[in-house]
Amino acid sequence: MTNIVVLIKQVPDTWSERKLSETDYTLDREAADAVLDEINERAVEEALQIKEANGGEVTILTAGPERATEAIRKALSMGADKAIHIKDDALHGSDAVQTAYVLARALGTVEGVELVIAGNEATDGRVGAIPAMIAEYLELPHLTHLRKLTVEGESLKGERETDDGIYHVEAELPAIVSVNEKINEPRFPSFKGIMAAKKKEVQVVGLAEIDVEPSDVGLENAGTTVTSSTPKPPKTAGERVTDEGDGGVKVAEYLVGQKII
Repeated sequence: MTNIVVLIKQVPDTWSERKLSETDYTLDREAADAVLDEINERAVEEALQIKEANGGEVTILTAGPERATEAIRKALSMGADKAIHIKDDALHGSDAVQTAYVLARALGTVEGVELVIAGNEATDGRVGAIPAMIAEYLELPHLTHLRKLTVEGESLKGERETDDGIYHVEAELPAIVSVNEKINEPRFPSFKGIMAAKKKEVQVVGLAEIDVEPSDVGLENAGTTVTSSTPKPPKTAGERVTDEGDGGVKVAEYLVGQKII
């Protein structure tokens, strides 16, 4: 049996307009529709497949405001067993290092965790380092950016694809892994799963319950500071080429001028 924790994050919809707050330059999460990050759906799917093959339990873990409950319910409706929601106003503006610390502390309260699965990077911050940071805090082996994962007894085997080729990596449980978009195709929640999710346990905890001091987190205590931001410029009209027999030449000249070719 394998007891798995899946890290998830609620993010602004990729197809919506995303912007920063004008007051503290943190992500304005109210300005766009909020969804469960797609890469997290794949992490949940991988955990469910491992559970179906080996038995065990799948727990969802996230840190976020009240509305993050929507992302939790999505993961539970896919088939996860229960969830832990770290909800505390003091978390606002925390950077990646602080977030990793909080998640690591929360993981320390979950009994019998053998495997932690996360996406390789969230679509809002795109730091791509949280799983490795958590592994450092907990002193656990980590296999990151995997396109394939296999659990064999107390061992993990994975494939990591890079520009130089395919790397075959291994580790012993307990361990932390992150997966990329090639790992699987996530299932759609069934009506039965959606209804069942409403009755599943969601444990809400604050910083005090995972032994984290408010002075360890938050915008004022972050190691990085955003001092200004510039909105992206509006889209401009493209350049139209009138074909008078030399259209191909004009297109080629434009591409050369833009240093595309």
